[in-house]
Amino acid sequence: MRWSSSFFHTASRVFNEYPSWSKSVLVCTVISGGGAVAFCDVKPESGNESPKKKVVVLGTGWAGTSFLKNMKSTSYDIHVVSPRNYFAFTPLLPSVTCGTVEARSVVEPIRSITRKSGVNIHFSEAECYKIDQKNNKVFCRAVGIKDKKSGVQEEFSIDYDYLVIGMGGRSNTFNTPGVEEHAHFLKEVDEALKIRRKVVELFERASIPSLPVEEKKRLLSFVVVGGGPTGVEFSAELHDFVHEDMALLYPELKEYVKITLLEAGDHILNMFDKRITEFAELKFARDGINVKLGSMVVNVGENEITAKERSTGRVVSIPHGMVVWSTGIGARPELVEFMKQLGQINRRALVTDEWLRVEGSDNIYALGDCATINQRKVMEDIAVIFSKADKESSGKLVLQEFKNVVGDIIERYPQVDIYLKKNQMKDMASLLKKSQESGITVDIEYFKQALSKVDSQMKNLPATAQVAAQQGVYLADCFNRMELCERYPEGPIRFRGVGRHRFRPFRYKHLGQFAPLGGEQTAAQLPGDWISIGQSTQWLWYSVYTSKQVSWRTRFLVVGDWGRRFMFGRDSSQI
Repeated sequence: MRWSSSFFHTASRVFNEYPSWSKSVLVCTVISGGGAVAFCDVKPESGNESPKKKVVVLGTGWAGTSFLKNMKSTSYDIHVVSPRNYFAFTPLLPSVTCGTVEARSVVEPIRSITRKSGVNIHFSEAECYKIDQKNNKVFCRAVGIKDKKSGVQEEFSIDYDYLVIGMGGRSNTFNTPGVEEHAHFLKEVDEALKIRRKVVELFERASIPSLPVEEKKRLLSFVVVGGGPTGVEFSAELHDFVHEDMALLYPELKEYVKITLLEAGDHILNMFDKRITEFAELKFARDGINVKLGSMVVNVGENEITAKERSTGRVVSIPHGMVVWSTGIGARPELVEFMKQLGQINRRALVTDEWLRVEGSDNIYALGDCATINQRKVMEDIAVIFSKADKESSGKLVLQEFKNVVGDIIERYPQVDIYLKKNQMKDMASLLKKSQESGITVDIEYFKQALSKVDSQMKNLPATAQVAAQQGVYLADCFNRMELCERYPEGPIRFRGVGRHRFRPFRYKHLGQFAPLGGEQTAAQLPGDWISIGQSTQWLWYSVYTSKQVSWRTRFLVVGDWGRRFMFGRDSSQI
């Protein structure tokens, strides 16, 4: 009995000191072959609780949803604001445009995702139109809810202690005339559905017997602007849809269909390995997709698109029935205004530090397509790095002194590690020896010379779902351990200050990328310079995209859609 009394006394003390442990406790006692199970939910006294910090999250895209899914700490009240009440698996949007996958299969209600987290999360279907940094407020406008008397959309404001901006971006038109009025975009589910309806509508219109042949050719001329992954995948999906499904239903129109891909650069998929780029261009040529490289669009009209050929300077016009614009990311208007408040002028995205904190603010974070990390240059801090390492202030740096801070240098400046690997150097000592063969002791000038080329390895992260998802996981982990890391900082040395940074800076880990090319063929570029192209890679693509779905519901739906397409083809109904 003494052991039992001691156990329950200790358990009671632990539960009161650590209330997060008291969520659910099962005490099982086995007596004479029988079992007794007791459930206890111990709650701390309300008087001992500190007020919860208010976190406002703007957006339910890859960055925002990844952040919400990984929040575990109950120290925050989280309020999510987004004009859409769901998360969309955007890499499959090109498949939605042609009915390979249904729209409902790639979306998951955000409330279903947050409900499973166990954290207090409130959601409002609204759009943020203003951020007031000075007063820690966001101003929002409800979606679809209007005042009965005035007819104006309901507006409200929310206070915050921390603001997480994951609003994504919008399609960058580069101020090209006619794009907003006559082109289709492919960033949202409703845009993909709009394209799907338009494709079927064009075939129906072209099937009218009295229509002239030239008009039929114009209606069935599809122009895709942008040779990146989205533009290439949509072109491949459209080609398969036309030749595998629409050709069976509209056999008399097959000869009139033309797909043109316009790319301003020298190659399509220029972010991929050269082998993949060459294979994609050759495959598209075999499939009859007309790829025009070095073509810069200067105007988009209702019935034709005008482009300037870089090689000849000639301006050509292409008749079209539909234009799909996929040329990169631009900043949303509300974020452009916010950037002006911060003094970030002429930027395509919010500038953050390596901890995803918006420059010019202490409590605002930005991640995903709407943000870009301003990685600090080594040469900007070269003097303070040297002084931190030179503890004896001798003006000379010996190997042992340097070893004391080398880990912090590599962690704070990732371009150093990239430079070492690219030049096949074992460690920083190898870099110093290479700059001064006579010995490892160096002064500030030799130190500068050794690191002078390191900053050339700096590159901006791509605006991809993979980057946004990793940033969401990272930031959620920082919030979960905020109190712990305040007491026990784990980051690198503050070279321009005292002590250490609270957290390690964000580091992106590239896991590879896919480029579906149609005809059940996909190209993959995976870590380690591993290139794979063909049907086997298509099945790898199926597997990876199935595993990356946010719920078992969407996994079953997506796989079911692929199976339905294999057996019955794509649906061309105009609903």
